[in-house]
Amino acid sequence: MPLVAGIDSSTQSCKVVVRDAETGALVRQGRAPHPDGTEVDPNAWWDALLAAVADAGGLADVAAVSVAGQQHGMVCLDEAGQVVRPALLWNDTRSADAAYELIAEAGGGETGRRFLAEATGAVPVASFTATKLRWLARHEPANADRVAAVCLPHDWLTWRLAGAPGLDALRTDRGDASGTGYWSPGAGTYRLDLLERAFGRRIQVPAVLGPAEPAGLLHPAALAGVAGSGTATGDVPLGPGTGDNAAAALGVGAGPGDVVVSIGTSGTVFAVADTPAADPTGAVAGFADATGRFLPLVCTLNAARVLDAAAALLRVDLDALSELALAAPPGADGLVMIPYLEGERTPDRPTATGSLHGLTLGTAGPAHLARAAVEGMLCALADGLDALTAQGATARRIILVGGGSRSAAVRRIAPQVFGRPVVVPPPGEYVADGAARQAAWVALGGTAPPAWALGDTGEYVAEPVPAIRERYAQARGHVVNRLGVDGG
Repeated sequence: MPLVAGIDSSTQSCKVVVRDAETGALVRQGRAPHPDGTEVDPNAWWDALLAAVADAGGLADVAAVSVAGQQHGMVCLDEAGQVVRPALLWNDTRSADAAYELIAEAGGGETGRRFLAEATGAVPVASFTATKLRWLARHEPANADRVAAVCLPHDWLTWRLAGAPGLDALRTDRGDASGTGYWSPGAGTYRLDLLERAFGRRIQVPAVLGPAEPAGLLHPAALAGVAGSGTATGDVPLGPGTGDNAAAALGVGAGPGDVVVSIGTSGTVFAVADTPAADPTGAVAGFADATGRFLPLVCTLNAARVLDAAAALLRVDLDALSELALAAPPGADGLVMIPYLEGERTPDRPTATGSLHGLTLGTAGPAHLARAAVEGMLCALADGLDALTAQGATARRIILVGGGSRSAAVRRIAPQVFGRPVVVPPPGEYVADGAARQAAWVALGGTAPPAWALGDTGEYVAEPVPAIRERYAQARGHVVNRLGVDGG
């Protein structure tokens, strides 16, 4: 019964799961927090990884380890392998102007967006590594001059687990490389010309590995001093790792025809596809996945916190909000919530606000408001689903994950909005699980990751209610941003 470890180094914390490589059975797990903020010293991630490994009982008995991590974060290293400055995370927006600059330099407008979408699978936004490199070059030239290599959070942690053997030993995978803005998922190669355009010169980047290609070996002293880890033998392979969304898809066992909808602080909608996507509108990011396929993805800013806000407004908890929502009829008798409480990324309306439409004496009650909040959040995610299918993704079923999936109202209303069967796996650390499944693939070999059962998965089927999305689309057309400009 070989064991494997999967590590999820997310924005908020580090999670470690140890699972049976063949069956996926959970053996033990641990976690440790990360500091808040949109820039973080990578050494804090390393300290949290060591603490989470200790909390999980150590890794002395595992046959392979793999790391998944938050995407896009910029980790810059000097010639000695030392961190140049705190890493800028995906949610650091100071590089928004840099994204506009890169589009303008690629031809501007639709021409620039189309060129970059075809070159890298996505139109750059503030979260991408390329835009952060441009910001660094513009605003911190002394730090920029010291940079010899750039990598992503999971790349750096894997490199540290290997003993930080030198910049030429940096490794990444297709999934995380596809979020940089200078790697092409379609061609499977770096676009170093775009890296040079963003930063002003070429620097070292990690080699991109195949889905089950080892990134090196766990260094005998990497986990020295961590309780339960002992001294590694030096023959434990490190998986290539991947980005968090690709790991989550692997963790839930998503395949072609599946669309994963994750309802957390933000919302993500992504599909496993056999062909790359290139959306010049920027709505769909044409990422790669962790299996050799592709992972077109849409991200919304407003997801579970819409439910939190509605519950706070009604002065109820989330369970009571769910009960209220299910007490109102589908469509909430015409009450529609546009859930742009923090502006919105998809569609690109950063200054928009949330709004209620169709408020009457008959709909001005707690149940209707609760229903409108749930439906509005789901409709925004369904817009993302439409963008994916417009890019050629197939959506036969929806896999619903994340904290928002715990709501009974969300689970029951989702098939009415999405128009497809909805399956809800049991709660779990699916990013860490995906990393563990990748580690098992490395340890066991074979042409595909091992098949792991998810456990008791609920399935929800309901007749679609087209009126919900029709009324939402009408209301969305009247969204006005904070500057008073019609959102279209």
